[in-house]
Parts: sequence; C-alpha cells; structure tokens
Amino acid sequence: MTAPRRLGERDVFPVGYGAMSFANFYGPATEEGSHAILDTCLELGVDHLDTSNVYGSGQSERWIGSWLDKVGRGMRDRFHIATKAGITQRDGKRVFDNSPEHLEAELDGSLARMGVDHVDLFYVHRRERERPIEEVAEALGRLVEKGKTRTVGFSEIAPSSLRRAHAVHPVAAVQSEYSLATRAPELGLIQACDELGVALVAFSPVGRGMLTDRPPDAEKVAPLAFLNVNPRFLEPNLSANLEITDRFRALAAEMGTSAAALACAWTLQMGDHVIPIPGTRSVDHLKECAAGAALSLGAADMARIEEVLPVGWAHGDRYSDAQWVGPERFS
Repeated sequence: MTAPRRLGERDVFPVGYGAMSFANFYGPATEEGSHAILDTCLELGVDHLDTSNVYGSGQSERWIGSWLDKVGRGMRDRFHIATKAGITQRDGKRVFDNSPEHLEAELDGSLARMGVDHVDLFYVHRRERERPIEEVAEALGRLVEKGKTRTVGFSEIAPSSLRRAHAVHPVAAVQSEYSLATRAPELGLIQACDELGVALVAFSPVGRGMLTDRPPDAEKVAPLAFLNVNPRFLEPNLSANLEITDRFRALAAEMGTSAAALACAWTLQMGDHVIPIPGTRSVDHLKECAAGAALSLGAADMARIEEVLPVGWAHGDRYSDAQWVGPERFS
C-alpha cells in the first residue's frame, strides 16, 4: 500500500476524489448518486475532496453540504476539503478575477453552500494575467489569517509562477492535469513542487476515461459537451487513441489489475508528493481508481508501461482553443 501523502497540514489517502463529476460535466449527475460516491469515499478512506465554486454553479458544493447534513456534521473533519475560485462570468463572457474582494466573497459562498466554517485548501482556479501573482499570494495569506482556509494553492500555473507565489506565502498545492496522456508537468513543475515541499494534485489521472477498461467511444462522446469538441476525442484522433490505449488495457489485465488502477498507480509512482484525484459518478470506478494505491510498481513494471504508452503517444491536444483557460498553458 502506498503511504499517505502530505497535503498542507495533514496526511491524506494517496488517491483523492475530484467532485467536478457532481456537476453533470461528464454526464447527468444526481444528488443521490453523489452521496453514494461520498459514502464510498468514507468506506475506502479516500479523504481528500476537490470541488469548486463553478462546478455546476455551486451544485457540487451544495451536494457535499447536503451529504454532511445527512451523515452528521461530525464527519466534516474526516475529510480534507479543497475548493477554488477565480473563474467568473461578466457580460456573458468567462473572465478571471483574482482580486482579494472576489476571492473572499466566492470563498464565503462556498463555505455557505457546504455548511462549513473553513476549507482545508483554497485554490486560485486560474490566474488573472494582469494581476501580479505576489499580490494574489498576499490576499490568499489573509484568508488563512482569517481562518477561512487552512492552506492555499494554485491551479495550472507554471513553475516560475509557483516560485514567485511561494516566496510571498507558502503554497500547499498546485493542481495540474497529469497522467500517462499528459506528461508536460515533468518538464519542471513536478521538480519545482518537490523542491518547495508542495503537493502536485493531478487531475484527470485516467485521461478523461481514455486510460480505463471502458473508454468513451464515439457514441459515448457524442452527447458530452466537453468531450465532443475535445481534440483527443474527435476523429481520427479518437480511433487512434483507443487503438494505442488498447495495449495499456491489455497490460493491466496481464498484471491482474484494472487500467484505471494502473494509471493511478503510475501517477503515484512519479513522486511522493503527487496525489491523483480521479472523478467519477460510478462507485465501482471509484473503487478501481482507489485500488491504485495498493499497487506496488517496480522499475520493470514502469518500463513496461512506458513501452506501451511512451511520452507523446496521444493524438490531439488536451483542450480545444475554446477550452484553454488562463494565461499559463503549462502542462
């Protein structure tokens, strides 16, 4: 079993949970189904929950709050809860606001929706290009002083930006997409996080379903507003990627595990400070991902994985031009 990972002020289970799946992002979500996922997290010991003010316009946070109401508020401390702010809408357009006033107001809204008096980690979801990151780090530090969050972090920033922010106020975590399908964090972000004692929280560790035993085919992709315009899930890229990842699925079966577990285990192997946060609406799939923490991969295993999925295998960018968010297209 992989040892617990340090995230801010406490140790957490090596695999967390990404609650964007509570927001209809990859298909219709229900409050009942989301509560079942949280029940399973509790059962498995998965104790890091990642949400955001924009996931379903607050729906993800509200359902976390209603689950806490159901099971009892005493369960709150069983979880390390992270949320985010910084992406908003003005005049019908998506914009970024890292002003102290906006971040605090949005955090207050998140706390109210979840019915908690603080979160354990508060991220700036995306950087505002015009505002110096040092100024943003100072504002985050004031939220810590007020007791509204225990620690702070940033989502999808470059190593240079991390260093600048960390010099002003300790950064507990950087969240970035990282998986066998998206390897660019290895070009400096993983190393900078390790050097500074910052957790790298890896979202989409199973490649938005591509690195699982039930990957989305064209029929599954068609009704999903995010995937049906995503370059990796458009033809001819989709067929090419499915054919390539068939080798990974075969390898996982040969090793006696699921593709999702193997993908999460690989991510964990890339650094003691790396914490994958798969998101799913399926209890069974959550169990597969969490099982990655129990896999022990040696050098020979890692070499076999690299052989079937070498760096750069994925056809298509990880986002379309419209999906790219923020000034730092790192990773």
